[in-house]
Amino acid sequence: MGRMRYPPSRILNTIMKTQEFLEVLKSNQGKSLLFEYAPGMLVGANYHITEVKHVTIDAVDCGAGVDAWKETVVQLWEDPNELGKTAFMSAYKAMGILSKVGKIKPYVMDAELKIEYSNARFHTAQLFVHDFEIREANLIIKLTSQPTDCKAKEACGIPVEETAGSCAPGSGCC
Repeated sequence: MGRMRYPPSRILNTIMKTQEFLEVLKSNQGKSLLFEYAPGMLVGANYHITEVKHVTIDAVDCGAGVDAWKETVVQLWEDPNELGKTAFMSAYKAMGILSKVGKIKPYVMDAELKIEYSNARFHTAQLFVHDFEIREANLIIKLTSQPTDCKAKEACGIPVEETAGSCAPGSGCC
């Protein structure tokens, strides 16, 4: 089967929501579920879904703007006792785990989805889903990080076309 990709505008402007992730899993239940946390770097086949967090963010930015949103954070952990494992979890099994969680604590379906992961070579991070690919019998979830940014550029006098990280200490913004 060919590569599936979000339209470019969707990749740049939105983050995968919980409902979309569950739909992708449901549509591909017969496939092995792989996570690519960096280009060409896969979470080991010995991973487990160890926690699902239903998070509410209630924030104030450096320009005194307030914002609030919901996130679903799915934590992956590689079991050191299963280092030689080669068979990945199926999307079907992941759906079973996530469905059970949803019965205990219902999901906010339009919540942003993040995958929390680390290993000996990669720091703990909450990564966004930016793409997925069907490759033979595998569903590959492609993860990415997003740089921090100043959300109050106008209030801080920072031209909007500046790059992330321009809200530096001493700039009068942060």
